[in-house]
Amino acid sequence: MARFLISLPALERNAAILNEVAVASGARMLVALKAFSTTAGFAAFRPAAAGCCASGLYEARLGARHLGGHVAVYSPAYREAELAELLEFAHHIDFNSVPQWQRWRNQCLVHPRVQSGELQLGLRVNPCFSTGHTALYDPCVPGSRLGIPAEQLAGVDLAGISGLHFHTLCEQGAQELIDTFRAFEKQFGSLLASPQIRYLNLGGGHWITKPDYDRAALIALIREIRSMYHVEVFLEPGEAWAIHTGVLRARVLDIFESMGYRHAILDVSASAHMPDVLEMPYRPDVYAVHAGGCGAPAVVLPGEQYAPAGKAGEKAYTYRLGAPTCLAGDVIGDFSFDAPLQVDDIIVLDDMSHYTMVKTTHFNGVPHPDIAVLHADGRIETVKRFSYADFENRLG
Repeated sequence: MARFLISLPALERNAAILNEVAVASGARMLVALKAFSTTAGFAAFRPAAAGCCASGLYEARLGARHLGGHVAVYSPAYREAELAELLEFAHHIDFNSVPQWQRWRNQCLVHPRVQSGELQLGLRVNPCFSTGHTALYDPCVPGSRLGIPAEQLAGVDLAGISGLHFHTLCEQGAQELIDTFRAFEKQFGSLLASPQIRYLNLGGGHWITKPDYDRAALIALIREIRSMYHVEVFLEPGEAWAIHTGVLRARVLDIFESMGYRHAILDVSASAHMPDVLEMPYRPDVYAVHAGGCGAPAVVLPGEQYAPAGKAGEKAYTYRLGAPTCLAGDVIGDFSFDAPLQVDDIIVLDDMSHYTMVKTTHFNGVPHPDIAVLHADGRIETVKRFSYADFENRLG
């Protein structure tokens, strides 16, 4: 049976790095639940996490219940009933547009938690400064619906707003954040410097736990912002908490040749279980569990050896790794191996914790991979086993 396997020690390693940055800079680190919301991993985050950032009511409730701490919420638009519930427990609620702020302003400002300062209200702004390479993940593309451009704030009554929020990065380094902040500062600096603004949320997309990330530059920037503008600074990384912490273990179901291609059908689906492979597109690192392997995916099990796959034609045996679904394009990619694959071989798809499990579906009724965690003592604990009932109940 296919299985997502997450290493708790690896989550703790990332959390320790993020905690070092938080302590050195004075920033508050939030867990972006849109990237990772497997509650079995939250204990690894708690020593470093100030709380969570949520994209709406359900994520906010999950974070408040299982992670604790500060709950920051941003959504492109709020429903009345959802907003009413968020007002009861969130700590920051950020609005995406001037009409959203104007529509909900009075309801928010009369709430006792807003009046006491326990809950603060903010605006997501758009500095219109792109540093990304993939339009699908760039909030600053022309025509973006995410965030308020500076010119739209002219003449708007901002009484009651105490925070600003921008989120423009995706898998990027400190220099991209510095460049973005300078662009933001030119457009929104006077508002940021006003006494009413008490917090600045720098959003997510920061690869802080990558080995080559310039953490010293990030720390210096945050210290500068806090010193110059006297605001509390929040960061909401998602991928940085869970990168290089998990794998998806699949099994070969069939091997055959067709029209010049050698196909290996796995018991997992790109469309259903790792949609970024099709959306970005993204090519995962792949390993075969074979004797004599020399690779090391994010999660290594005792007694196993891992042979890394290469590009098509790079090694002796090339296969198109495909899914057991009816979608013609449900293909993980073309990979080559040192030895021929066999039915029942285990294939390990690396780095499958973040932005993977949160996006999975039950498309085609393909059995959903289990979710398991690897403890420091080597014990594997299955925390979620999906069944036919999950498939049936999902759509009523």
